[in-house]
Amino acid sequence: MIKNYFLVAFRNIKKHGVYSIINISGLAIGLTACFLIFLYVRFELSYDQFHTKLDRIYRLVTDIKTPSEVIKTGNTSWAFGPNIKPEFPEVEAFARVEKASLYVRNGENKFQEDQAFYADSTLFEIFDFKIVSGNPHTVLKDPLSIVLSETTARKYFNTTNPIGQTMILRDDTTVAKVTGVMKDMPLNSQIQADMFVSMSTRTQIFNKGIEEEWGGFGTSTYLLLKPGADPNQLTAKFPAFIEAKNGEQRKQSQMFFTFLLEPMKDVYLRSTRGSFQNGSIRNVYVFSIVAIFILLLACINFINLTTARSAERGREVGIRKVAGAAGSQLISQFMGESVILCLFAFILTLGCSYLFLPLFNKMAGKIISPGIFHQGFPILILLSTSIGVGLLAGIYPAVILSSFQPVTVLKGRFTSGHRGVTLRKSLVVMQFVISITLIIGTLVVYRQTNFMRSHDLGFNKDQMLILDTKNDPAKLAFLQELSNLNSIKSTSIGSAVPGGGNSGAYSQIENKQGDFQIANLDVYFVDYNYIPQYQMTMVAGRAFSKEFGTDTTQAMVINETAVHLFGYASPSDAIGRKFKQWGREGNIIGVVKDFHFRALQQKIKPLTMRMEPGRFNKITAKVQTSALPETIAAVENLWKKILPNRPFSYYFLDEFFDRQYRGEERFGKLFFNFAILAIFISCLGLLGLASYSTLQRTREIGIRKVVGASVFSIVNLLSKDFIKLVCVSILIAAPLAWFGINKWLQDFEYRVNIGWWVFVLAGMMAITIALLTVGFQAIRAAVAKPVKSLRIE
Repeated sequence: MIKNYFLVAFRNIKKHGVYSIINISGLAIGLTACFLIFLYVRFELSYDQFHTKLDRIYRLVTDIKTPSEVIKTGNTSWAFGPNIKPEFPEVEAFARVEKASLYVRNGENKFQEDQAFYADSTLFEIFDFKIVSGNPHTVLKDPLSIVLSETTARKYFNTTNPIGQTMILRDDTTVAKVTGVMKDMPLNSQIQADMFVSMSTRTQIFNKGIEEEWGGFGTSTYLLLKPGADPNQLTAKFPAFIEAKNGEQRKQSQMFFTFLLEPMKDVYLRSTRGSFQNGSIRNVYVFSIVAIFILLLACINFINLTTARSAERGREVGIRKVAGAAGSQLISQFMGESVILCLFAFILTLGCSYLFLPLFNKMAGKIISPGIFHQGFPILILLSTSIGVGLLAGIYPAVILSSFQPVTVLKGRFTSGHRGVTLRKSLVVMQFVISITLIIGTLVVYRQTNFMRSHDLGFNKDQMLILDTKNDPAKLAFLQELSNLNSIKSTSIGSAVPGGGNSGAYSQIENKQGDFQIANLDVYFVDYNYIPQYQMTMVAGRAFSKEFGTDTTQAMVINETAVHLFGYASPSDAIGRKFKQWGREGNIIGVVKDFHFRALQQKIKPLTMRMEPGRFNKITAKVQTSALPETIAAVENLWKKILPNRPFSYYFLDEFFDRQYRGEERFGKLFFNFAILAIFISCLGLLGLASYSTLQRTREIGIRKVVGASVFSIVNLLSKDFIKLVCVSILIAAPLAWFGINKWLQDFEYRVNIGWWVFVLAGMMAITIALLTVGFQAIRAAVAKPVKSLRIE
């Protein structure tokens, strides 16, 4: 019996080759896309899941309230960690982690390690970063201790066991010792460290006394709670603890902070406070929905074509029943044939996934999987899904056909009935609702991505070469020599470049009422050339000038947002007002037009700008692009001459700023490609149904042509029903798409408006796609010779 089912299934595949190819390929394409998205979503959800104590690990975060604002940060004060364990029995261990960019030298090997971290000695007790050499309990205990990853150990020492070897940190006088080697970080870890330096190096040597600071929020603190400890009860104890430790200082500074616990498992995808790496639960949801959509489209295609062709099997069913076949046997046969087709699609899916996974990894910007055969469980899910689709697609025709009376179908009175037609129409509408929704989504995602790239940033970022001196003592000498190069148009130096980070400063600014208003403000330290070189616009007052000697110590420039924060009606009202910031006092001399000193995803915040040469480190050189390689070579030679102990590195500001939108660009490209794939699957299904519908009406078309029907009238006859279904789909899809896209846009501080024309354009595109798909078959039928259409088999 089973052998007979396979034989009949293969005969039907061969007999209806075109429909079988459309069925199998359409389902395989949909399953491939769904499988790749599943791997992506699974990888994103797996971040930090390898930590065996993950359910007990919490990140300590802070809400900082000033008279001006509430700042929500993922960091905490330096003093909190060391003081928390003795006070709270619920805490088993704590570890502070701070990312750093360290100059590291071993012999002639010199590197600027951007993936270096300071960490407490308890790090390896809390997190499951595997130590392969050294004692995990003591490797970070002493000052000037270093733990290297295996790859970094090979880079410096050509071995994975350099225990006891020494390295130079920061300058030629600080010698650190390698005390441990760890496995390279898993790709799904938000902490991606090439080396850990003991936190005691930071707190006892580089910044002695920092552990006593309750108001300095510069480190991430992780707590491991004891089994059974309630994080909510622990959080409720923090206010009294802070009041006892720092209550008087908080009142004096008018900065009140609240400590909260954030589950480690939520930090990567769900935290809005930032971290070492951040994903987006929004993107996970979006791609999950897209995967479901694509799978639905593929299933709808399969079910539509399977049910459409079921009418041709009526006489076969009648003969089998006359021969004694039971209804259950017929149901098993039809469902078995459907499952066999899906198994073919499953095999094809494995091949497509194998071929396209490297490209998908590249588009995703990370290795979500090294290969499909590393994924046993997902492949099992894929197989189960394929079989499930086969059973679902086969159950309707199997039950309907097996219920027919043999005498009826053998007399030729069998028709598919209104139920089959209604089902297919409903499925077509569902297909195009999904396709139109994705078209609208693609248009808006493209517009938002393009808006972010082309939006006026408030400064000029073109031809800006950035050189980070890391505050090297020879930075000003290098700046002077650099400005003498013929290919350098202008130079400036500051503590940061737009989009490249900034410092927060406890500030007191005179407000509209004449009182000193306290706020924690972003601050840029810049030189005289910084504002004019970046072509920033002064809306009131003036920029820093060498004509005023007090500008280096007693002058401040603020942005327009800061003007509003302190209650001034216009920028000119803020000129001359007093300020106090980090031990400096003086007056506001100018107001700069708001510019995006952070990524466009974030709202422009109040900014202050001052001159303080001791905090300068990033040099900006505006270069001529006519001989760029020669210019870079000249800059490098100058660097090696004046800053020989520091590795030469550079980047261009426009490229750096664009990298901030890489995540959105990747999202946009992935969304676009999957949307195109979904539309293609819809077209495949529509093409199959149009072909079948045309075949069913072949004789009708021949008779119409004999009595004088035009090609246009026949094409219109065959197309209008499908176009009506597409129009119904547009009406359903428009509000659904608006709701979803509007929710997605809420995550952007600066975003495009969803104009009515987007829905009109999407509808026109859907109708055009449907016309092209259906029209191709309709025209073929319309131009065929009537004698062929009327020929009796």
